[in-house]
Amino acid sequence: MLQSLQCRGIPSDVIAKGKDFKIVTEIVQNGNDFTWSQIYPGQTMTNKFTVGVEADMETMAGKKFKATVRQEGGQLVVDFPKYHHTSEIAGGKLVETSVAGGVTFKRISTKIA
Repeated sequence: MLQSLQCRGIPSDVIAKGKDFKIVTEIVQNGNDFTWSQIYPGQTMTNKFTVGVEADMETMAGKKFKATVRQEGGQLVVDFPKYHHTSEIAGGKLVETSVAGGVTFKRISTKIA
């Protein structure tokens, strides 16, 4: 994986730093309304959306776009520009899968509170 990311132009020190990030995902749900925050060292990104309704969103890099989050089975699914993301609770854990540029990234988070 490391070599694959290096081939895509990501320096090895950036890859190493990213592997050590402690990311906290905070999800607040009220019916079909969600507030989804990702808390990284030194930065927090929050997107608010309603399932099935187009919403203004922002990436960690600050890029703004519109997207519609939909629910398919037990998953939340959203297609960003050139990016596909699914999230679900499986076995009591949050499982997020992202696909971009032919690369698949999976993050599995455990509940802390």
